[in-house]
Amino acid sequence: MTDLTPNSNFLIAGIVFITIAVIGKSKLGFIEINPGFFGRFLALFIGISSLLYALGLLNFSAGTFDLLRTSLTEQIKQSLSSINELL
Repeated sequence: MTDLTPNSNFLIAGIVFITIAVIGKSKLGFIEINPGFFGRFLALFIGISSLLYALGLLNFSAGTFDLLRTSLTEQIKQSLSSINELL
């Protein structure tokens, strides 16, 4: 556990941000956390994103992006052609 991999860093960051989002306003000794509504919402979003990235669900490769882009362009072309036929 001495070497911190990026997945470990994202996992720790996700847990910290989720904790900030859940606890909200708190005072821990000399540290005071008062994020407000927008801060709690942002901490929740960052925490969930970090945890998903640590689990590998948001870790896309360049090949995945190319496949996604080509499939989306094909679907858009098909949709446009069917719309043009209706008009």
